[in-house]
Amino acid sequence: MVNGNLFILSSPSGAGKSSLISALLKQGSARPLQMSVSTTTRAPRPGEEDGVHYHFVDKASFEQQIKDGVFYEHAEVFGNYYGTSANAIDERLAQGVDVFLDIDWQGAQQVRMKRPDVTSIFIAPPSRQELENRLRGRGQDSDEVIADRMAKAQAECSHYQEFDYIIVNDDFDTALADLTTIVDNQRLKRSQQEQAHQDLFTDLLAND
Repeated sequence: MVNGNLFILSSPSGAGKSSLISALLKQGSARPLQMSVSTTTRAPRPGEEDGVHYHFVDKASFEQQIKDGVFYEHAEVFGNYYGTSANAIDERLAQGVDVFLDIDWQGAQQVRMKRPDVTSIFIAPPSRQELENRLRGRGQDSDEVIADRMAKAQAECSHYQEFDYIIVNDDFDTALADLTTIVDNQRLKRSQQEQAHQDLFTDLLAND
């Protein structure tokens, strides 16, 4: 069986990353694709299921898992822990599933240290003004919140050089095609093709 590929997708809020990931998973693929399910200490929200949206644990359990080195990456956000289980990821990769991590640049740095083979993708907005327009278009946040999100977006964008690929999400269909191309490109690498076609190359190189 061919091992799956591990992908990181990062972007500032409003760049369209979640929509791109959702569209990629829905369009189907020759090989299974899956979003990583994070572990968190926050309480489930209405409609969320354990093991589907998150793995919900208490703080003591999470902190013990940190000590045990369970996570590829973890962070504390607004008093709650979030983390990516290494065992869960490795199990799915071994089953031939391509796994996607939706994490920020700090989480990406942690994962790269433990998985140098990870493919990282940064989703960028076409301009600062368009990013602000998208954030305001949600109609959910005050000017103060928008300003804070823009500041955080700039901080996120300052790390774009750390990523393997950059997709500028100006036209959604084009950005989705670019993301699909990156996924296909990883599957066509020699290491992947050798696993997938061992019998073929054995036959091609056999001495008659």
